[in-house]
Amino acid sequence: MLYSIIKAIHIIFMVSYFAGIFYLVRLFVYYKDTDEFDEVKQKILRNQYVFMAVRLWNIITVPAGILMLLSGLTMIFLNSGLMKTPWFHLKLTFLVGLGIYHFWCWKKMKELKKLNGDILPTPNIKLRQFNEIATFILFAVVFTVILKYSVIEYWWQLLLGFFGIIILISSIVKLVNQNKTK
Repeated sequence: MLYSIIKAIHIIFMVSYFAGIFYLVRLFVYYKDTDEFDEVKQKILRNQYVFMAVRLWNIITVPAGILMLLSGLTMIFLNSGLMKTPWFHLKLTFLVGLGIYHFWCWKKMKELKKLNGDILPTPNIKLRQFNEIATFILFAVVFTVILKYSVIEYWWQLLLGFFGIIILISSIVKLVNQNKTK
């Protein structure tokens, strides 16, 4: 029973964490979108986006990430057999990628704060593409956890499907960005 409760808590904070990460990078995109606005509008919106990003990071994303991590570690402690399964090692590998992405978000947020309303040098398309990385990681982790041993057995079919999803989402992002600039 305790394990199931911890698992439920883990899932709840995983959802909260990903919601925060998804919206954080979207705020970076919105900030960049203000480049074409007049100076007054830019200043107001950029200050608001930085304010929102900092609050989102400090109040939702980081606390949810910490609680997600703690509940995950608790589940490993309660079921140490997880560490002996190949699918769980794959999940941990994806989580290392999530940690790197989390670090990138933190650095980008610090950069945004230091800009003091100036132009963000990262191109809009790069921000939009980076916005999708968390989606790819989420897909990989959820499929690994749900399919477990099937992920190992059918790895090449899943990898092919995963790359198909990446290509599809990346193409849509490029298409939307092209239509936006026209």
